[in-house]
Amino acid sequence: MDAFHPRSLARRLLLPLSAGVCAIALVSGCSDSNPPTPDAAATESGSTQQGSASKATGDLQSEYQAVIEDVLPSVVQIDASHSLGSGIVYDAKGHIVTNAHVVGDEKTFKVTVATGEKVLSASLVAAYPDQDLAVIKLNDVPDGLKAAKFGDSDQVEVGQIVLAMGSPLGLSSSVTQGIVSALGRTVSESSAGGGTGATIANMVQTSAAINPGNSGGALVNLNSEVIGIPTLAAADPQMGDSAAPGIGFAIPVSMVKTVADQIIKNGKVTDSGRAALNITGRTVVDDSYQPAGVAIVSVSEGGAAQKAGLRVGDIITKVGDAPVTTITSLSEALAPDKPGQKVTVTYVRSGAKKTAQVTLGEI
Repeated sequence: MDAFHPRSLARRLLLPLSAGVCAIALVSGCSDSNPPTPDAAATESGSTQQGSASKATGDLQSEYQAVIEDVLPSVVQIDASHSLGSGIVYDAKGHIVTNAHVVGDEKTFKVTVATGEKVLSASLVAAYPDQDLAVIKLNDVPDGLKAAKFGDSDQVEVGQIVLAMGSPLGLSSSVTQGIVSALGRTVSESSAGGGTGATIANMVQTSAAINPGNSGGALVNLNSEVIGIPTLAAADPQMGDSAAPGIGFAIPVSMVKTVADQIIKNGKVTDSGRAALNITGRTVVDDSYQPAGVAIVSVSEGGAAQKAGLRVGDIITKVGDAPVTTITSLSEALAPDKPGQKVTVTYVRSGAKKTAQVTLGEI
């Protein structure tokens, strides 16, 4: 991720309207001693509808403002010397959770918190690139530092209104709005430009604008709960790999808490919960130079692949029903699975197609 500098921008925030409709029904047996004239009735109905719409709009706007006021003090800007991103205050001890690609290879950081303009120093606790998460800690915890409230991934639903908070393009304390567009996405991150190359399962897709610098910030529901960490924006190859508007992805809060709690307690992730074949491999191509599978380069002693009889030189072409053509597609095929789960691995050995039942290991 490159460093981003504020520039002159015109921004428009569109609030969805939820207009209540008030209908007047004339019921036989009930009459007004002075019924309104048709014109008067139309005027009264129109006025009521307009009033209801204004009230609904005002209520939603007030909700947005309340959430922003509540959560934004817990969202920080992180300067990693060669990159700029965002983070979330995790606890009152000064731990901040962010993306691994925000911290990169750096060990010390400058952090700007919403409670004041003073730039604070922080140090890396640990990064976990396989899930693109990291925890840093403020060297001196300022008074009034407010930890965010973290939600429950099981309560996140498609259609929920969400706000994305962070420092897009270096514009600290910025907020965009959208909805949860989809759940359970498996997304592979590029290793180019400072990315970790991680394949991440169960991501939350959102229409809230996610721009460079938003990484590591907060995706928040209207209960002021963090439900994810904005991490990636979809790229459109037909537009020169520029961001595809309205398609962003956030790491779910369940994984954020799992990783952050382990790093804070142990200084590292001790239980990834992520399945693996315990191999190293490389993508191979067919006679047409198209990706055709993953050749096993090495197997871990006592690992899942070795126990199942797989060996160096085997070419993996499928895991379960998922085709495997590249290292990335192998990661994506394994992402939804859990350690200890049994899967059927299809592979080619000496030109012959074979299968093996593999009890998956852990990354």
